[in-house]
Amino acid sequence: MADGTEAPKDLIGFLNFYLVEKAPFQIPDGIREFLVKYGPWIMLVFMVLSVPTILIVLGIGTFAVPFAGAGYATGFGIAAIGAIINLVLNALALPGLFARKMSGWTLLFYAELVSIATQLLQGAIVSGIIGAVIGLYILFQVRALYK
Repeated sequence: MADGTEAPKDLIGFLNFYLVEKAPFQIPDGIREFLVKYGPWIMLVFMVLSVPTILIVLGIGTFAVPFAGAGYATGFGIAAIGAIINLVLNALALPGLFARKMSGWTLLFYAELVSIATQLLQGAIVSGIIGAVIGLYILFQVRALYK
């Protein structure tokens, strides 16, 4: 990338090139600062609220597997594994996000990749792609605020 017109070959560099450097719209600095300052708190609240829901869904879903057929079991298994991995990665990211460390941002990036992969494996191609573009755009727009 000597002349600055060619996208990097690594995934993070490639996404940063297209979602920040070449993006037609940049999130204003005040909104970025708000997202970085209050985002971990909002994420913590949603995580706490989601734990009982995930436990209930896992319980009901596991009970329904023998009666629903193989297609349901596969889809449920992918969703359950994805939700658990995503919850763990988000929980591990929180201390770094509060401290504005790149390690927290990186774990949040991995959680986003798990979420995208889960949706795509479940066959939700369109919503997976739309969610990926929006989630990764916001994530990369605030990346510069993490050290």
